[in-house]
Amino acid sequence: MAHLGRSLCLIFVCLAATCCATGIKTVDEDKPCLAQFMPQQSSICICNETYCDEITRQIPEEGHYITYTSSKSGKRFEKTHGELKPYDDTSREVTLILDPDTKYQEIMGFGSSVSDSAAINWKSLPEVVQKHMINSYFGPKGLEYNMIRLPIGGSDFSTHAYAFNDLPVNDKELSNFTLAPEDINYKIPMIKAINEATPSQVHIIGTVWSPPVWMKTNNDWWGFTLLKKDYYQTFADYHLKFLQKYDEAGIPVWGITTTNEPLNGIIPLIPYVKNLTCLGWLQEDMGKWIVDHLGPTIRNSKYKDLKILTMDDQRYAIATWFKGMVDSHSDVLNYIDGVATHYYADGMTPVKILVEFHKTWPNLMLLNTEACEGAPTGVEDKVLLGSWQRAENYIHNILTNLNYHLVGWMDWNMCLNQQGGPTFIDNFVDSPVIVMADKKMFIKQPMFYAMGHFSKFIPRGSKRIQVTGRKPVSFTSVSDVAFLTPNNTIVTVLYNDGAPKTIALKLGDKAVTVEMEPESITTVEFPYEDKPKAAPAA
Repeated sequence: MAHLGRSLCLIFVCLAATCCATGIKTVDEDKPCLAQFMPQQSSICICNETYCDEITRQIPEEGHYITYTSSKSGKRFEKTHGELKPYDDTSREVTLILDPDTKYQEIMGFGSSVSDSAAINWKSLPEVVQKHMINSYFGPKGLEYNMIRLPIGGSDFSTHAYAFNDLPVNDKELSNFTLAPEDINYKIPMIKAINEATPSQVHIIGTVWSPPVWMKTNNDWWGFTLLKKDYYQTFADYHLKFLQKYDEAGIPVWGITTTNEPLNGIIPLIPYVKNLTCLGWLQEDMGKWIVDHLGPTIRNSKYKDLKILTMDDQRYAIATWFKGMVDSHSDVLNYIDGVATHYYADGMTPVKILVEFHKTWPNLMLLNTEACEGAPTGVEDKVLLGSWQRAENYIHNILTNLNYHLVGWMDWNMCLNQQGGPTFIDNFVDSPVIVMADKKMFIKQPMFYAMGHFSKFIPRGSKRIQVTGRKPVSFTSVSDVAFLTPNNTIVTVLYNDGAPKTIALKLGDKAVTVEMEPESITTVEFPYEDKPKAAPAA
């Protein structure tokens, strides 16, 4: 916390002395970052009552391209314009060949979570600053997020443990199912502000951390706990009533997951998860509940087109937990639309699991629904202002997941306070946006811009395309992914964590040349001229 205190002092000095917003010039209708460089880290960007940075996405003209670069050195969506030129192999260090005719998964979107903590922090700011934050994430001059994860009831990022219909106990009919004050006062207002700020349809995904404890075998919020079999149908109805209540509030829900991290409730001895609000599921029990209760309840309701994603846990569980569920109840495939994964164990989980999943179940979507930094036990700086390493961790993970069939990627809390909360179990973590309510401002971390290099430029409906090319040993530090967008443009995201590189993006006989500094991410966009293929000779 001493590091955080020193950092905050630097910010306040900056605000008082040298970072006056009125002196910042705008280019192409953009508002650049009001920056403060953090010692031994990278820069943060400050948003207050008088200023907040903005970035416009321009569709390049035919034959031209636009690049956007962020870096550890302090660039934030730095924009350059250029002209596609004939490809010259002699002047390029590395060439990537783009093949729009070879397409893969279609993108659903990118986003974050409206947890209780996020909504409470957002509401603690003045209205004008609240608007800055919503626009920064969802507006046309922001990151253009189009997905929200929404806890159904409480989570570990709440101020206390709760669920809907906590009382009366043993109430199979859910006669007292009403939304909580957290929904009425915080989450619903935040979601409504989001919907007003974006021209896109926001896909909301609801997730239960725990039902009322009277439905659970241990009658507690955490620990080893399963759903009592007498309440299988009640728990399905619990989801249906949530959909109805939010619908009545004017907020349609696009999808649900079948419980957050079910392994936490059957393996509760790991220090990090032992006090997390949870509901455990064995594979066979989850399959039975979906096939006999949740699936029919949803598909026979007004919300029959709702997306149902299962697992909602670490990637490694695909090969064990998910496969076991399908093996025990194959009819589950008649009801589910995909599998939700989490970020935390990806570093020790091979991507071949994603390859095998797509090969075995090609019609099921894969979606990352939760990610944050600062979570592991023993991490001293739960909030680390200006950390480029944490942004880089996000970038590498998103690039890998998109290259292995995921249709989208979602961050965890949209914003947290300076401690990384509130969280009633002291489960503090980092966030792309940190709120400083006493100073009537928030700051954007490097993670915020890392997310934006994907979310702003890869709209829903984009399709990943094949990228091949020459990759010498010196090129192993560069990662890439490319998409054909609904605007008929090609968007390529590149990350360089090594020495400076000169990269050519080749399409046909034309190319874009990108100069990449170390520890930088660049998004490149240019029009795709889809010329008809020549007819075969007679």
